[in-house]
Amino acid sequence: MSSFPEIRPRRLRQSPAVRNLVRETSVEARQLVLPMFVREGLAEAQPIGSMPGVVQHSMDSLRRAAAEAAEAGVGGVMLFGVPAVRDAQGSGADDPNGILNLATTALVEEVGDALVVQTDLCLDEFTDHGHCGVLAADGSVDNDATLDRYVSMALSQARAGSQLLGLSGMMDGQVAVIRQGLDAEGFTDTMLLGYAAKYASAFYGPFREAVDSQLTGDRRTYQLDPGNRREGLLEALIDEAEGADIVMVKPAMGFLDVLREVRDNVQIPVWAYQISGEYAMIEAAAANGWIDRRAAVLESLLSIRRAGADAILTYWATEAAQWLDAR
Repeated sequence: MSSFPEIRPRRLRQSPAVRNLVRETSVEARQLVLPMFVREGLAEAQPIGSMPGVVQHSMDSLRRAAAEAAEAGVGGVMLFGVPAVRDAQGSGADDPNGILNLATTALVEEVGDALVVQTDLCLDEFTDHGHCGVLAADGSVDNDATLDRYVSMALSQARAGSQLLGLSGMMDGQVAVIRQGLDAEGFTDTMLLGYAAKYASAFYGPFREAVDSQLTGDRRTYQLDPGNRREGLLEALIDEAEGADIVMVKPAMGFLDVLREVRDNVQIPVWAYQISGEYAMIEAAAANGWIDRRAAVLESLLSIRRAGADAILTYWATEAAQWLDAR
C-alpha cells in the first residue's frame, strides 16, 4: 500500500476563496503614499523619460493628480519641488513663495481633509551643487550648518500647511533639532518621518532626472553603505529616540532584510520607499513583454508589506489603489 503524506499544506491553496481567506499579508490603498514632483514655471505636466507614466507637474496638473489619488483612497502624497533658480544655500527651500511651499498650501486646500499632505525636507533639489546640505570650504557637506537650514525649511513647510515632513537628508541629529525647532514655534502636531535607513543606492538614477539634480559625485559620506545592515537599524533607533513619529527604509527592494529588522526593533510605524529605479525596472520589463505588469507591481508591493512596512511610498500608488478597489 502506498504511503500518503500526513500533512497537506496544499489544502489551504485549493481555490482563490481559500487563498484569500488565509492570506497572511495584504496591501490596502490607505497604506500607499504617492510621491509627486512639481516644477516651477510649467504650464502643463512634463513627462519624465526614465519613469514612464510619471511627470513633473504644473500647479494645475498637481491638483488634479492629488484629487485622483484621494478619490482612489491613497493614504498620502509626498511633494518634491523643482525650482527655476538654485544657489549654494538652497534658498528656495524655505522661501514662503517657493514652488514647494506654494504647492503644499494648494494641496492642503485641495485634498488635505482626504489624505495626508507630506513634504520632502531636503536641500538637494534647491542647491546648485545638488548635495543634501550646505558645503564647507573644503567641499564637504557641513552637517551642523545644514541643520540650521533644515530647521528653517521645516518651519516654512509647517507654515505652508504640511502635515508630515519627510526628513531625507541623512544629517546626524536632524530629527532632534527639527523637532525642537517646530515645538518652539508651536508646531507640536506636525509629524516627522525620519528617513532613518537611507542607503547610497545605484537605483536613484531616474529620480535625479525627475528633480533635475545638479549633483556631481556621490552622497556616500552621509547616506548608508549598502553593505551595512546593523547600521541601518542603529539609525532607525536613533531617529526613534530623537522624536521621529515614523521611520523609513529606502530603497525597499534591495533592503527588505533591513526593513524587517527595523520593524522588529522599533515601536513606531515603519515605512519603505519603492524608489525610482525599482519603478523603472518593472516598467521597462513590462514594456518589453517580459513580465505581467499589473501582477509584478502588486507582487512587489506585497513583498514590501510582508517584510514589515506599515506604508509604502510608490509611484504606482493611485493606479494600484484603483486595482485593489476593483477586486
